[in-house]
Amino acid sequence: MKDKGRITLLGLGDMGTALARAWLADGHPLTVWNRSPGKAEPLAAEGARVAGTVAEAVAASDLVVLCLLDDASVGAVLDGVDLTGKDVVNLTTGTPGEGRTRGAWVEKRGGRFLDGGVMAVPEMIGDPESGAYVFYSGSRDLFDAHRKALAVPAGTRYVGADAGYAALYDVALLSAMTGMFAGVSHAFALVRNEDVPLSGFADMLVGWLTAMAPYTHGIAGHLESGDYTEGVTSNLAMMTEGNATLLRTAEEQKVSPELLTPFMALMERRVADGHGDEDTTGVVDLLAR
Repeated sequence: MKDKGRITLLGLGDMGTALARAWLADGHPLTVWNRSPGKAEPLAAEGARVAGTVAEAVAASDLVVLCLLDDASVGAVLDGVDLTGKDVVNLTTGTPGEGRTRGAWVEKRGGRFLDGGVMAVPEMIGDPESGAYVFYSGSRDLFDAHRKALAVPAGTRYVGADAGYAALYDVALLSAMTGMFAGVSHAFALVRNEDVPLSGFADMLVGWLTAMAPYTHGIAGHLESGDYTEGVTSNLAMMTEGNATLLRTAEEQKVSPELLTPFMALMERRVADGHGDEDTTGVVDLLAR
């Protein structure tokens, strides 16, 4: 226990509770606080110290971790609390702008700040084989000082001194996932009323999406070089023509195309602007405001 740093955790929802149990299992002296005290009782039985106030909880440890509802909750909970000399790690889901503003807010009050984006669900926390990790951004010195403790619940990926980058990476990946799920939902809608074994279809779908995923590297390369035509095999003009078949099939299957048509409209705009020899990278340009 002597080589395990003290940690204070504010917020005991599902994710906060999972974090608490991971640190307790690793032998860290843990102080917890939650607005609803009843949530702390099971953790007290497992060895956590329960603080009666936020100020008491923050005073108990140099490392203070927050896992609350939103950025407004962070501000409300820490309002008026002395943060001098404290290392504040915010694992509350937020935006890049909120991360930057909150970082400056903590530093103005004498603390160091690290923002985090948790790429996991609570069931993955504390399991080294789950693939869970957390993006961190902000004070590099804070990250280095507490790296071992932060790595206990999940893997760590430091992405820069800009406190907004953890949320930026987090939301960018989640946005890509959302778009993928949109395509998956459309695919299932097409086949669900046919004599198609859905479990077998899911295997095909996973295999196909896995095979297509490396296309992402091509987009990155095009954006870095500025040449959106290099190495293109299926160009935008060809893909746009092919979209008509996707739409006719949706109509035949009595499936709304609303998950696909916004992206298709951007493809058509890019072709109309004279970029039919590119791949879809140019759509990124159209999204910039």
